[in-house]
Amino acid sequence: MSIQIFLQGKLLGIREFLCSPASGRHEAVSERLFAGRAWWTSLLSEILPRALLAELGLSDILLGSSGGGQFLVVLPRESEANAGEFLSAAARDIERMSAGRLKLVWAVTENLGDWAVVRRRIREAMAARRGAPAANGGDALFAPHSQAAFDDFDDYFADTIGAGLIEQRVVGWSPDSPGRVLTGDGKYTWTIGSEHGQILLPRHVALSDDGAHPVDAAALAARATGAAVWGVLRGDVDNLDIRFRRVQSIEEHVQLSVLYKQFFAGELEVLCSMPEFWRKVTILYSGGDDFAAYGAWDALLQLARELQRLFRRFSEESLKDFPGGEGKTISMALALAPSPEATLVSVFEEAGRMLEDAKCSSRDSFALLGRVLEWRQINGASDLKDTMVRVVQEFGGSTRFLGELAAFYREEVFSPLSASRKKEGEMEKPWRLHRRVLRVLPSTRDRELERLRGSLIVDLVGKNASQVKLRPAGRVALEWARLLTEAPQ
Repeated sequence: MSIQIFLQGKLLGIREFLCSPASGRHEAVSERLFAGRAWWTSLLSEILPRALLAELGLSDILLGSSGGGQFLVVLPRESEANAGEFLSAAARDIERMSAGRLKLVWAVTENLGDWAVVRRRIREAMAARRGAPAANGGDALFAPHSQAAFDDFDDYFADTIGAGLIEQRVVGWSPDSPGRVLTGDGKYTWTIGSEHGQILLPRHVALSDDGAHPVDAAALAARATGAAVWGVLRGDVDNLDIRFRRVQSIEEHVQLSVLYKQFFAGELEVLCSMPEFWRKVTILYSGGDDFAAYGAWDALLQLARELQRLFRRFSEESLKDFPGGEGKTISMALALAPSPEATLVSVFEEAGRMLEDAKCSSRDSFALLGRVLEWRQINGASDLKDTMVRVVQEFGGSTRFLGELAAFYREEVFSPLSASRKKEGEMEKPWRLHRRVLRVLPSTRDRELERLRGSLIVDLVGKNASQVKLRPAGRVALEWARLLTEAPQ
């Protein structure tokens, strides 16, 4: 009986490739280029393992997991050499198309022993491959990458993938160009969809009013409620690597991989087809444990809250048999464009930095509007935002009211501490906040306004007068209300 082997492949350098320069293109084209690069990397980890099995004459049932920049397949030992040649050709083509920024690496080990032992051997073999990238480079390793040739491939990413895949449902692969994802034809073809055997790829794109072409970030900002601002939303499952290290069998590993991939791809596609999102949000990518989208700021904030609610329900129902909290929470970050001239790449990178801060602060959190909040604090911030907006819109409160409160938060952040024992956010003179609120919202006989004013102060600083402290949720609510009440330019 033939010995089985596990082959795991990974794409390295995805972030550097996605954020590489766009050779002076118009921003609308650069956005399609970015989306095309993201879709290409997503499809590579789906198509390459399927094409490998097809080239070796093996069944698709040997495909363990795929997507999210990595894949795992089971092969007979006799196919190891042919698989190595296949992946080497694909790796060279991928490196050429990405000007050396994107690299395909793989590791092989026998299917012998417990899954924990097999997984450790795969990780050790992968670490050796990643730690010696020049081991099999030969003379070609010292050949310079042509930036002009890379710019030519940008046309492929922007037009063939970024624009062509919006409507195309069939993708293919050919041995003549092993690193390319073909649209509509190829030696082997697969259908993009959610049914069994199809490739999951969320491709929702916000279109123009006539539905003829995708809209750029500036047009998405114009569709926002309140301030005309766009942003990037990124999310990532917390401690998923620990969750995978705890699985006891290959079956559990595959089950978890499929569950997470189906959740992100399926729920994002469904959510973005809803009326409040379909004209305001464009999906950039969805991986095995993360996602990214850009669009109008208000739609992204609502999308984040809805996706977190669905993920919590997904964890409670689908992961209840797995002990521990690892892999059962999600953190997100929403970065807003600081100016109309901001590029998608710069805002995407800022969202990545904010997401790292959120995950370092605490899991199950959301970084937005200058603060990192736990998800349970978002509802409180939303209620406080509603109070502020109501004061401004229904009771004739001036928008200067929000500016006064914002200045108070700026003083708390940037002023020097008056004592070494002063904690972050603690107010040395809490009566100043009361005075400012009274100055912009003077006393009135309207009992409802008086109630809202008192509730607003309590929500900002708490009920304990001896330990008054500005709440982080108050800053988020304040910026949220300012964005909603700001008239579009």
